[in-house]
Amino acid sequence: MHLTRIIAIRHGETAWNVDTRIQGHLDIPLNDVGLWQAQQAAKALAGEDIQAIYSSDLARAFATAQAVAETTGATLTPCRQLRERSFGDFQGRTFAQIEAESPEDALRWRKRDPDFVPAGGGESLAMLRERIDTTVNELAARHPGEQIVLVAHGGVMDVLYRLATRLDLQAPRTWQLTNAAINRLLWTPDSGLSLVGWADTGHLGQQSRDEIHS
Repeated sequence: MHLTRIIAIRHGETAWNVDTRIQGHLDIPLNDVGLWQAQQAAKALAGEDIQAIYSSDLARAFATAQAVAETTGATLTPCRQLRERSFGDFQGRTFAQIEAESPEDALRWRKRDPDFVPAGGGESLAMLRERIDTTVNELAARHPGEQIVLVAHGGVMDVLYRLATRLDLQAPRTWQLTNAAINRLLWTPDSGLSLVGWADTGHLGQQSRDEIHS
């Protein structure tokens, strides 16, 4: 049986998510809500048969993955190739700052120009898609007939959705990239990724979440 089941999870919330500040490859920790979200995702997956967990090595993703590893007992392996898109000089700046300070670059970014590379060591969307496609194919091929968890970032989740649905990089996004949502995909060597379920947030009850902020 060559089919591999994949659970893909975006990391829990960070202070920079709240501030709409670009994180990219900068190592920003989870905030209190993010830590709670990670625990809720872990509890939701406690009864799942999971053979391995692979996570971006950035702290916000790895801490989320550690929570899942603790409840499932699956082996956790850091994977640098699951990092968020590198945004170069955009990193550390808010959306509003980028709009005000670099309007031409901001326009190319907003229009999802697949070849736009932010100055300062950034990646284009095309480069990100190639990196994630290669990485997921490699990781999934290690686990035929098994289920694995991938913990990563919003940009990575976006690429996974597009790969699974065969959507172009410039297609408008109509799907959610919620922190700590549970997303499910299938992978086969012949067909690659396909979508099973997306943006399951049933484990993130709003009432409990509000209590974290109080």
